[in-house]
Amino acid sequence: MSHRNQHLFERAQRHIPGGVNSPVRAFRSVGGTPCFFAKGSGSRMTDADGKCYLDYVGSWGPLILGHAHPEVVAAVQKAAALGLSFGAPTESEVEMADLLCELLPSLDMVRLVSSGTEATMSAIRLARGYTGRDTLIKFEGCYHGHSDSLLVKAGSGMLTFGNPSSGGVPADLAKHTMVLDYNDVAQLESAFAAYGDSIAAVIVEPVVGNMNLIAPRQEFLQAMRELCSKHGSVLIFDEVMTGFRVGPQCAQGYYGIKPDLTTLGKVIGGGMPVGAFGGKREIMEMIAPLGPVYQAGTLSGNPVAVAAGLATLKLVQQPGFHDSLTQKTQALCDGLAAAATQHGVTFSAQSVGGMFGLYFRRERPHSYAEVMECDKDAFHRFFHAMLGAGHYFAPSAFEAGFVSAAHSEADIAETVAAAEAIFKTW
Repeated sequence: MSHRNQHLFERAQRHIPGGVNSPVRAFRSVGGTPCFFAKGSGSRMTDADGKCYLDYVGSWGPLILGHAHPEVVAAVQKAAALGLSFGAPTESEVEMADLLCELLPSLDMVRLVSSGTEATMSAIRLARGYTGRDTLIKFEGCYHGHSDSLLVKAGSGMLTFGNPSSGGVPADLAKHTMVLDYNDVAQLESAFAAYGDSIAAVIVEPVVGNMNLIAPRQEFLQAMRELCSKHGSVLIFDEVMTGFRVGPQCAQGYYGIKPDLTTLGKVIGGGMPVGAFGGKREIMEMIAPLGPVYQAGTLSGNPVAVAAGLATLKLVQQPGFHDSLTQKTQALCDGLAAAATQHGVTFSAQSVGGMFGLYFRRERPHSYAEVMECDKDAFHRFFHAMLGAGHYFAPSAFEAGFVSAAHSEADIAETVAAAEAIFKTW
């Protein structure tokens, strides 16, 4: 029996902190050795030990078409043959900008970057520069990348400013970020009543994917839009995860709310590192070289990465694409919930578009506090049992999952059957 996963993990820990290049890849919360993957095709991927898994992580969202989609791979190969990078404008950047502005009515202008973190930190700087204000509102449990302003947890009182949630984040910087409860309209209204004139921006995951999946209440997003308009604050939808994943016009189209700025990533890169931020022309014209807000990136709009993104975006805009994806994701959630109920396991699930959340809790959570009530030990047992059966879910009870267009009805049925066999033993 091969033990390459274990060998690679031991080797990785010598020169890579924790043996991983992003903490979310570690198995520390669930225990055990991370899988080191060697290849992927369609809905499945194979680890270093040669074991095959049905994949419900999808590189954390970008692989909406599945692994190694032939048209995406061909686009990457064609672009790479012409040059890996120029550090200068290319036609493909213009095509990407045109397409994004065509697909999302809230975008008048857009700037390409290389990651979701770059997109969100740049959008926040831009909002502050545009408004001349410092205060940022974010929501407990929402993750917007690892820039200093965003690694902040809630303060001691409902309307106090935040405290750093990471080493290396100065308290003086964190004090400009207020952390509120997701889906709490009254708290949001109170914050604007008290600090409205100093609030530069509100940033939100319109569908949360970073404390497991939490769907928004419509009135919560609507109140956010109205309060930002009333007080001259910038509403930023972080659609890095939801962008083109929950619908053809992202979460903003799904819920009918128009933000001032939008951040994008994941799907728009098709598995390659691409991000973007964009929105109202009057705001975007504040960015350098047109305005005083500085942002730059040597590899921004990299032609190989943009080629993967363009190929992906064109395919996901085909008629019926998101309807089919939504139905398959819902079928997975319904099947898992029915299997759990049949065997008396406390469990719930929900989906929005191609994203889903699994909770070892009787009812679907609506907030960070409710997510924290989920039975983490039960998730860990489920995770390892499913991993052993060849079904790869996120190695954390607090991450959303993803279905791709490559997942077949048979794939979904196979996963549900595996879960039922596991629940039967509980």
